[in-house]
Amino acid sequence: MASTYTTNLRLTKQGDGDNPNSWGQVLNDGVISLADQAIAGYTEVSIGSAATVNLTANDGADDQSRNAFLKITGSIGTAATSIFLVIPNKSKSYSVLNAVSANADSNVVMMRVAGNTGVTIGRSTTTFQHVVCDGASVRSANLLPNNVCVADNLFVGNNLKVEGVVTVSGAATFKNDVSVSGNLAVGGTFITAGAARFDSTVTVSGAQVNKTTTRFEGAVSLASGAPVHQIITTIADAASIVMNMATNNQFLVTLGGDRTLAAPTNLTTGQTGHIYCIQNSGGGHTLGYNSVFQFAGGSDPVLTAAGGSVDLLVFSVRASDKVDAVMVNDLK
Repeated sequence: MASTYTTNLRLTKQGDGDNPNSWGQVLNDGVISLADQAIAGYTEVSIGSAATVNLTANDGADDQSRNAFLKITGSIGTAATSIFLVIPNKSKSYSVLNAVSANADSNVVMMRVAGNTGVTIGRSTTTFQHVVCDGASVRSANLLPNNVCVADNLFVGNNLKVEGVVTVSGAATFKNDVSVSGNLAVGGTFITAGAARFDSTVTVSGAQVNKTTTRFEGAVSLASGAPVHQIITTIADAASIVMNMATNNQFLVTLGGDRTLAAPTNLTTGQTGHIYCIQNSGGGHTLGYNSVFQFAGGSDPVLTAAGGSVDLLVFSVRASDKVDAVMVNDLK
C-alpha cells in the first residue's frame, strides 16, 4: 500500500507493509524531522523583482512553507513595487520577519494563499509578525483587544487600531495611520508618519512629531509652562511671493526688489499666522498685495524703506477669499 501524506503539514503516512527494513528511516526523515521543522524550523526566503514568490511545498520532504519562522530578505521597488508571498492553502500559523529593503513605504510584501485575502507584512529587522492561515485566507494574529501597556519602545510597521487604552512608557513610532478610541499615554517621544485620530485624552510626556494631519475630537489643552513651538519657513524671494499654508503658519522673506504678495495656497478658515518682510541691504522695495488680503479701511500698508528694515504682517483667515491682516512696521 503506497504512502500518503497528512493534509496540512505533508508528513509521510506509511502504508501497511511498506518500506520493509527502511521504515525507520522514512519515519525519521518524513515525519519526525518534518514535525521538528513545522514546530521550530527557521528559514530565509529571498525575494527579487518577481511580483509573486511561491514558497515550496513538498510532500514528505523539506520545504519552505512548513517552517514555523520565516525571514524575508531581498529588495522590492524595481520591477515589482509590491510582492505576493504565496503559501499553500492549508491551515497553519507563521512568525514572519520582513527584513526586505524597499524604495518606499508603498512597496510591500503581502502573504496570502493564491487569489485569496492576504495580509501585509510590516517591515522590521528585529520584530516578527504572527499570522494565521485558515486554509484560504491569511490574517494577522497580532490582536490588541483591550488595554495595552508597553514598558519600552513601541514600533508599528502598519496601521494600528486600538479600541481600549494605550499606555507606552517608552517612545512610540508609527509608520502608518493611528486610530485610538480610548486614552493614549506615551511616556517618550511620539512619532507618526500617517494620519492620527484620537477620540479621547492624549498625554505625551516627550516630544510629539506628526508628519501629516492630526485630528482631535475633543479639546486640546496645554499645561502651565508648556509652550507651543513653531519653526519659521523662509520663502525664496520672487516677483510673486506665495505662502503655502499647508506647510506652516510662520514665514519670512527677504525682498530683493519690488514684490507682490500673492494669495496664499491651501487656506483653512480660522488659520492664523504671520510673515516677516525684510528689506535687503539696498532697501527701498515695495510690496503689493493680492485682493484676498483685507486691511483696515481698505488701505494697503507700506513697508519700511530703509535697508535691513523688518516689518511684520500678521493675518487671520476669515474665509477662503478673505485674509484679514495688519502690518507692524520697523521692528527693532
